[in-house]
Amino acid sequence: MNEQNIIDTNDLITDELISSYLQDNPDFFQRNPDLLTSLRLVDKNRGVVSLVERQQQQLRQKVHTLEEEITHLMTIAQHNESLFTLYSDLYLCLMDCQSLSDILNSLHTTTTELLSLADCKLWVDSPVALEHATIIRNDCHEVLNNRLADEPFYFGRLQLAEQQAIFGSEGHSGSAVLIRLSHLDETFGVLAIISDDAEHFDPKMDTLLLGQFRKLVGKLIYRQLHSSSAK
Repeated sequence: MNEQNIIDTNDLITDELISSYLQDNPDFFQRNPDLLTSLRLVDKNRGVVSLVERQQQQLRQKVHTLEEEITHLMTIAQHNESLFTLYSDLYLCLMDCQSLSDILNSLHTTTTELLSLADCKLWVDSPVALEHATIIRNDCHEVLNNRLADEPFYFGRLQLAEQQAIFGSEGHSGSAVLIRLSHLDETFGVLAIISDDAEHFDPKMDTLLLGQFRKLVGKLIYRQLHSSSAK
């Protein structure tokens, strides 16, 4: 009878019960200090170790993880700082542009040379007399309606027909960002930038800097399109 009672009691002692007891009694090991050095745990890499050694190992792992996270955050911060500086320099350059050609040259240089992206193209919904390699002559109304009907940006891969319409018959196999150009509540075109990296332009990308870029470029290009100096 006593043996049966012991078995029933042991069956009631679970990992959850022990864990709950230790959490409710944080001074347990203070009241039983010998357990800290006498307890032995099996480590798959180091064999049998003490509880103190396991705690030290876990703390080292946490410190290492935190160091990696800090390094990653610092890398992101440095990248964002460089990107912010590049945007600032571009804005100053764009403000000095005297013609649509100057604007397109500045945008193309920044995207392809400074940002190492594959190409930059502009499509507007009205005829443009200016001859420039950046200007798209194909009809891109369908692209605008399909990709930018509800959002000012599209990030990701393009269908082959879309790539060819925007970037020419050679196309690109990477990812792109399409930017709807608007001014005075009027949508008048699309700025398309593509990368050879299929993962570069991701739908989760932050659009804070790009939103400011869209407003300024839209305003400047709109003014040039409606100016006698658009040549």
